[in-house]
Parts: sequence; C-alpha cells; structure tokens
Amino acid sequence: MKKFKFNIRGNDYNVEILSLEDNIAEIEVNGSTYQVEIEKAVKETKTPKLVRPKIIPTGGSERARTNKPTEAKGVGSIKAPLPGTILEIKIKTGDKVKVGDTLLIMEAMKMENEIKSDKTGVIASIKFNIGDSVMEGDVLVEIGE
Repeated sequence: MKKFKFNIRGNDYNVEILSLEDNIAEIEVNGSTYQVEIEKAVKETKTPKLVRPKIIPTGGSERARTNKPTEAKGVGSIKAPLPGTILEIKIKTGDKVKVGDTLLIMEAMKMENEIKSDKTGVIASIKFNIGDSVMEGDVLVEIGE
C-alpha cells in the first residue's frame, strides 16, 4: 500500500503498510512482518456549530398564499437576508415604492448588496441608520399603504 522511510536514533527503517482492516494494520519493517493495532483518537473540532434562527418570509409571500383581499397589498416589512452593515439608505419615510425599487445598500461578506422592495406601498419607518450593524432576519424597513 504505502512505503515509508524512518530514521530513529540513527537507525534506518523501511516500513511498508501491507493491509489495513478496521484498526489492525499488517506492516513490514526491514523485511519482518508485524500486525499492529491502531489507536484511533476522536478529534474534537475547534470550529463551533452555527445555529441560525429560522427566517420567516416577509409579509408579501404569506398573503399571496392565503389570498386575503381585505389586507392592504403593500403592508409588511423588509428583513435583512444576512448579517451586515448598512452603507446607504436610498429612501425616506413617506416615499412611495414599488416592487423592485432599491431601498438600501448593505455590506455583507465584503460585498455590497442592494436590498429591494418586494411590495408596493409607502415607507412607514426605517429601523436602522447608515453604519448600523444588522443581523439576519432583522426588520430593516416597514412598508404601509
């Protein structure tokens, strides 16, 4: 299988792994065959597991599934798709927006991301300022009718 050369305290050893099954290896050291047991240590990962909260889609998609005609079509909120920093706000309270309008620019993962409106309506409130850090799922903008 694999051949190795070792030098231990001035002595040369030619080692060849002949077979490996489970934790028993058959090796040849300078022409002599040995069966050795391999101790497998369980390595703990140093990287912590990231547990993210479940993201609930913004109001528009839920209303589209339920088809409630009594609710205002533009009422809802725009949430941060991932953690980042607000770089630029392109709207102000009272502005009318439609689907696809850029509301703000957010830096996330060293990239600038345009956060666009997924509903039509009037900006009711802006929850963050330029330079603020946001987490995934934070409400950035509320849109009313």
